[in-house]
Amino acid sequence: MVMKTHCSFSMLLAGLLVLLHTCCGTDPPRPHIIIIVADDLGFNDVGFHGSTQIPTPNIDALAYSGIILNNYYVQPICTPSRSALLTGKYPIHTGLQYSTIGGSMPYGLALSEILLPEHLTGLGYINHHVGKWHLGFFKKDYTPLYRGFESHFGYWSGRIDYYDHTAFELPGYWGYDMRRNMTVAKDCYGKYTTDLFTDEAVDIIKQHNTSQPLFLYLAHLAVHSGNPYAPLQAPKEVVEKFSYINDENRRIFAGMLWKLDESVGQVIEALDARQMLENSIILFTTDNGGPAAGFNQNAASNWPLRGVKASLWEGGVRGAGVLWSPFVLTPGRVADQMVHITDWLPTLISAAGGNITSLGPIDGVDLWSTLTQNLSSPRTEFLVNIDPILNGAAVRVGDWKLIYKPQGYGHHWDGWFGPSGRNETAPETNLDVILKQVLNSSVARAVKALNPQAYQDIESLRLKAEIHCNPVPENATAYCKSSESPCLFNILSDPCEYFDLAAVHKDVLSVLEVILKRYNATAVPPANKPWDTAANPKYWDYTWTNWKDFNSPIVSDFDKKYEEYNKLGDMYNDAQHI
Repeated sequence: MVMKTHCSFSMLLAGLLVLLHTCCGTDPPRPHIIIIVADDLGFNDVGFHGSTQIPTPNIDALAYSGIILNNYYVQPICTPSRSALLTGKYPIHTGLQYSTIGGSMPYGLALSEILLPEHLTGLGYINHHVGKWHLGFFKKDYTPLYRGFESHFGYWSGRIDYYDHTAFELPGYWGYDMRRNMTVAKDCYGKYTTDLFTDEAVDIIKQHNTSQPLFLYLAHLAVHSGNPYAPLQAPKEVVEKFSYINDENRRIFAGMLWKLDESVGQVIEALDARQMLENSIILFTTDNGGPAAGFNQNAASNWPLRGVKASLWEGGVRGAGVLWSPFVLTPGRVADQMVHITDWLPTLISAAGGNITSLGPIDGVDLWSTLTQNLSSPRTEFLVNIDPILNGAAVRVGDWKLIYKPQGYGHHWDGWFGPSGRNETAPETNLDVILKQVLNSSVARAVKALNPQAYQDIESLRLKAEIHCNPVPENATAYCKSSESPCLFNILSDPCEYFDLAAVHKDVLSVLEVILKRYNATAVPPANKPWDTAANPKYWDYTWTNWKDFNSPIVSDFDKKYEEYNKLGDMYNDAQHI
């Protein structure tokens, strides 16, 4: 009965747009598109996957009134995911399949790639980017203003301090990294980054001319760790909310996540105030799995999934994601359709009324009808990644996943990491209280004003979105060594990747090996380049800049470094700098 009510509401809204087009001879208004990217958010760091340790009422309210993407995959680390999101291509096809683009490295996402905002410009969109870029900035042509965005407020590198906004990058360079368009935003010093980005996003919405469609790409720093000297930071009064969490790092992480959740609420509230929510598509997604148990100096949780950020295990690539829109015909559901981060470009272009056939050769699949109408997904497989430097790879076909050398940081990170988040909550907080927080959140208030029938069955949705695994068995597969001895897991029956079935299902293994080789045959070489000494911020007023556009104050030793790069290998993928 609840689903019928939801369906009738959404069908009515969609029907009105069709009526407008047919009877009035005008095209329906293009939807506003808002993408909110959380950095390093773990699968288990959101309430809608069952955790009660850190309440996320606004994110959960978006999930329970939209689509919880329970079979959704991203890339293992930042740069590859962001490139896949904005190009619709696997990183093996853009040369970004290995590591991330360091602040001192003179390369970026190729200028030949047409990005999502550039496609949307042709459809009349006004595009704004707030937050993290991480796709190269050694020359201005690689920065957001030259890649389809009308404005950018944020940082170019991979991470910054939450208060002083400096970035510490390999091989030990340090400088300020906060920009308003191409100008250094020195007035931001001392202000909490999550608040800065939230305020900017809200201001963009308030000032937007609603006669034109808006594309807002809000890529938060939260909950990524900051600089090594203070990796986890949140306002003291917020951290104090979580005194019941025994682990100090997890407690601070909770404060960071609370501020992120607060941001989501304020953005939705702003859209509602401008009457834009009723014609919006909102994607909330992590960029990769969470860095748990101290990896990357962080305290995320992917429980019960295996592995951490930067790995090909499920914990590194199975993402927390939500799609929300009034155009979803059956909102408030858990979607098991296979979705990959490359799919968002064609899916959103389709939703905006664009021509998918004009996008050229991409790897993403248009899932707009699949997701909004709850149809079978045309996506039945995807490449997890092929990394020729770390010699690791994985591919998913149907329920099966082939994987070898899933990460390059020692076998310790091949394990399973908590916390579970089920047994450490505020003394006065139980599940009923947590669900009431969801219903009283800013997002829920806005959604209920639009659809009074929302949130009728959220407890069962929460249960459906959980992943359940037995405790780690003693005979669980320890690790997957190489391409000569890959592992094979059935992700549907074994989502925690306990049991390698390669020896049992040799026929399935052979098929997946052929498919992986097919992908490998299309791969381009990694575009990575070593650091350039001339990038050191000490030569540029201690600010990270597009240094290749200026006369360098020193003689660059890049050629020498490039020779060294081929010898040094994995040190360029230092776990503390991704």
